[in-house]
Amino acid sequence: MLTKDQKQKIIKKYQTHEGDTGSTEVQIAILSAEIDELSDHLKEHHKDHSSRRGLLRKVGERRKLLRYLKKENAASYEELVKKLKLKQAKVFANKPVQDEKKEDNKKEDEKGK
Repeated sequence: MLTKDQKQKIIKKYQTHEGDTGSTEVQIAILSAEIDELSDHLKEHHKDHSSRRGLLRKVGERRKLLRYLKKENAASYEELVKKLKLKQAKVFANKPVQDEKKEDNKKEDEKGK
């Protein structure tokens, strides 16, 4: 669990304006610190399933907030991900199923020739 001092340092570092304590950036930074702390705890206490559940809940909440921030303010999202050294999920191009079938048919036709 983060102490008050640790939380205040995180808030000061990531706040968007003076007095900001609840912006998306601050929430993500706090969750990231809590996730790091919980993952270290679980390395030592691997049978602590209630803490594992809490960790998964925090990871899910951070993922939602990151998705929201990326949609609302992409520049701030990129900056925050770099500061926190987070891995970004790969984005795959979605092709319509019909296009994939056409490509497969073309490949089969070329093999047959």
